[in-house]
Formats: sequence, C-alpha cells, structure tokens
Amino acid sequence: MTITSLLPGRLGLGTAPLGSMFRDVSAEEAAATVDAAWDHGIRYYDTAPFYGAGLAEIRLGDSLAGRPRDSYVLSTKVGRVILDEVEDPAARELGEKGGLFEHGRPNKIVHDWTADATKRSIEDSLRRLRTDRLDIVWVHDVAQDFHGDDWLAVYESARTGAFRVLQQLRDEGVIKAWGLGVNRVEPIELTLDLDEPKPDAFLLAGRYTLLDHDRALERLLPTAADQGVSLVVGGPYSSGILAGGTHFEYQDAPAHIIEKVARIKELAERHGVSVKAAALQFSLAHPAAAAAIPGATRPSRIAEDVAALDEAVPAAFWTELREAGLVSPLAPLPVA
Repeated sequence: MTITSLLPGRLGLGTAPLGSMFRDVSAEEAAATVDAAWDHGIRYYDTAPFYGAGLAEIRLGDSLAGRPRDSYVLSTKVGRVILDEVEDPAARELGEKGGLFEHGRPNKIVHDWTADATKRSIEDSLRRLRTDRLDIVWVHDVAQDFHGDDWLAVYESARTGAFRVLQQLRDEGVIKAWGLGVNRVEPIELTLDLDEPKPDAFLLAGRYTLLDHDRALERLLPTAADQGVSLVVGGPYSSGILAGGTHFEYQDAPAHIIEKVARIKELAERHGVSVKAAALQFSLAHPAAAAAIPGATRPSRIAEDVAALDEAVPAAFWTELREAGLVSPLAPLPVA
C-alpha cells in the first residue's frame, strides 16, 4: 500500500498545537478543534510524544476514542520516550526549538532512537492514544535543528535502531508505513540514498512552503519522486506567519520574512486570493505531495483550512508570483 492510497484525503490535522505549543491550550479547546476537524471530513491525524510530553497524544486519543477505528488514519512518531519523572519544561535542551512546549506536561522527555526505545515509544503511544494500532510511524527530529553538530550521530543511532524496527513492523503488517518526520532535508536525503531500509514516505515540516522550498526542489523531491516516496507537508503556513500569525520556524519571524510575506499578501489581495489558500495549494502542487497537515487549536481554523484548499486561485496570481521571484522557477504551480 502506498501512502497516497493509504491517506483518506489531501488535508489532515497536525496536532502539535494540542500539546500547548506557544500557549496554554485548554482540554476543551483541544477537543473542540479535533471535533471540528472530524465534522469537516478530515480523517488523517498526526501526532507525537514530543508534543507537550504526551499531552497531544492524550487529547487526540480522548477525542477519537468514540470514533470507528477503521474510519481514520493515525500517525505518530518515535525518538522520545516520556517518563513519569518530572522536569522543568522551560529548561529542556531543544536546540533551536527551546521553550516550544513549556506549557505542556512536565514529564521528563528522554531522547532515544534505539530499537528498544522505539518499541517502548510505540507501546506508550498506543496507550496514550487509546488505540490498538498505528497506521504510520515517523522517526522524529534526527536533524541539525535539534542536535547541532551531533545530528549525524543521532541519525546513525536511528538508522541502526528505529529504522530497522519500523521496517520490520511494516513488513509484518503491524504498521502500514514508516518514514522520517523532520524539519530539515538532509536526513531525508541520506535515507533515500540507503539501499536498506527503505521508507514509504516522509513528513517534512516547513521546508516545502511558499517561504522556503528551494532546497527541497534541488535534489530531495526529484529523488523521492523517482523512488515513489511521497511527501506529507508539515507546517504549510511556516509556523503561522502565512496564516496571519507572527511565528516563523517556531520563533518570532525575522524582518526579511515579514517583508516577503507582505509582498505575497499584497499580490494576493490584488487578485482576491487568501494567503492561506496560496500557501496550502502551493505546498500540495508538487507531484510528490500526498497531503498537508496544518495544525490548529481553534475550531474556526479548521473551516478556514478546508475553504483554503477549495478556493479558486486564478492562474494570473501564480504567474505574477513567479515573475516577482517569490517562488522558484522549478516549483510546480497549482494550475492546469
């Protein structure tokens, strides 16, 4: 089964915000958001132990507990084991992502991509998600943004540990697909060069968006397409800056990004196009892109995402966007 045939639609829900990312999100707000996604026909849900130290998985599991398990697709990630022991969430060492989930649970997060940790992580996720099976499992954050100069050692630990466990689980039919879930292209490029094991897909966050796509287009996406490996686009709104927010790369957006967004917004307004629609449809226009999974913590955002996917965007907008140098000449555009 390819991941394209596995996924029930082109729009899923990313649940990092349900782990109280950036702010303290109430359980009621989280539940209402998942309910809104369900009511709008979304049937693919992505989560991770890392999101609020298990909080997003718990909340997603609670919200989906009464839904028929065969009616939705569920993915989570391995690489972090959540302990009962507590720590100060604000003091966690998270590389470039420091403080991201300081409003989540205080449970201690252990970074571990070995075989034994991978098996334990899956068992723990099944319990928190209140389900008997996972459809897709991603190897989480084996990249430089979290680990700096040590990232290759982390990657090697995952290659000899998590990769092999997930390949075996897929081959045995326990899971349907596996791959990497990262914010950088380099670990995916390394993985696509391996003879074995071979992933089915990858979840790439923030690297195939209106604001940042050149590197992915150079080598990664052509190689993935040649190998039949699909892309799930995480962070299509670049941490919120393309959806009216102020964050880029999970931090306050720098001046040059704010200026670029302003240029895109001005062009979009001239053509009567919402920036959300432009961002979402651009990310899905590449033939390797199987789905996009924007995150949300407010039910109204789900309706906006569904509308953005269906919005009619004139070809003249894309032409002018290209002519203005705001998208790569190599990028496929969502026009006939």
